[in-house]
Order: sequence, then structure tokens, then C-alpha cells
Amino acid sequence: MNKNQVNMDKFYKYMQEGKIIEAGSAMSYFFNDLSQEALKITMELNNKYYTPEEIVEIFTKLTGKKIDKSFRLFPPFYTDCGKNITVGKNVFINSCCKFQDQGGITIGDGSLIGHNVIITTLNHVEEASKRHSLIPKAVNIGKNVWIGANVTIVPGITVGDNAIIGAGSIVAKDIPPNTISVGNPCKVIRHIKNEVNND
Repeated sequence: MNKNQVNMDKFYKYMQEGKIIEAGSAMSYFFNDLSQEALKITMELNNKYYTPEEIVEIFTKLTGKKIDKSFRLFPPFYTDCGKNITVGKNVFINSCCKFQDQGGITIGDGSLIGHNVIITTLNHVEEASKRHSLIPKAVNIGKNVWIGANVTIVPGITVGDNAIIGAGSIVAKDIPPNTISVGNPCKVIRHIKNEVNND
């Protein structure tokens, strides 16, 4: 497969299957093209004032998906790709967040993402001679989740509905719904009594 044979459909399928992206492969070059497009769009987003409505339009362009008018984001915002971000309704992303979204980042309705949150979806291959190759693993954030400032979420994590992640936490394991979790590594400290109905 050469670079010209890769398209968005093949990209999404490849990412969902979690296949290794070998350095120098057609898919890795496609990654680079997506990154360059994201750099252009985020440079525009981050260096001028835009109304909330204009930011929705820019984020639609960045992700290639229709973004609900209830979405809110405070720039600056950074991403390595953009095209594998999916956000629900009433999502808020605070300033200086960094999304490495090639492997897929999904954020459910009503979720709040704090300042300087980093979400990663790629690991490097451990073998030194192949370390420039990448392994994608999606991150899924449920509905009504609150992620505090300076949280890092590693590839392959699921955060359950209504969960709260305390500021500065490193999330390296799945977080159950209706819980408060903090720390490095992030651990559940208690359950939330008043659950939000997501029906």
C-alpha cells in the first residue's frame, strides 16, 4: 500500500483495529499529512480571537465531523491529528489541552475537560530497533465526566459516566462510572452518591 492508497476510511479502520503503524509506511506518511493539516488549523485557532460560534466551525473543520452548537472550547488547543476526535453535546474543553488523537478520542455529552489536560492514544513499540513504529489505542470518556487540570490519560483508557478525575492525576487504568479518582497512578477514592441519569 502506497501513500496515495490511504484515505480517511482506511485510516479509521486501521486505528480501530489497533494495528502497528510501521515507521516509513504509507500509513505513517498519511499520519504526517493529517498532522500538518491540524497544525495549520490550530495555528489559526490559537492566534486570533473567535466567537464561540466561530470556534464550533473551526473545530468542525479540524475534526471533519459535525460539532454541536453547544460545544465550547477556550484556546489555545493542540492536537497531533484532529480527525479522530469525537465530542458530544455540551462538552467543554478548557485552555492549553493537548490531544494526541490518532488512535481515537471520544468525549461523551456533558463532559468537562480542565486546563492542560493531555490525552494520548499512541504507544511506541518497545523493541529498540522498531521504536519509531506506533501502536494506536483509543481513549473513551463517558458522559458527564469532569477531568481536572493537568491530568494525563494514557492510551487505551475508558473513563466511565459521571466520573471525576482529580487535578494532576495520571490515568493508567480504566476508571469506573460514578467515582472520584485521584493520584499517580490514579485510584478510586470514593463513589459518588447522587448519580446523574444518562438516559
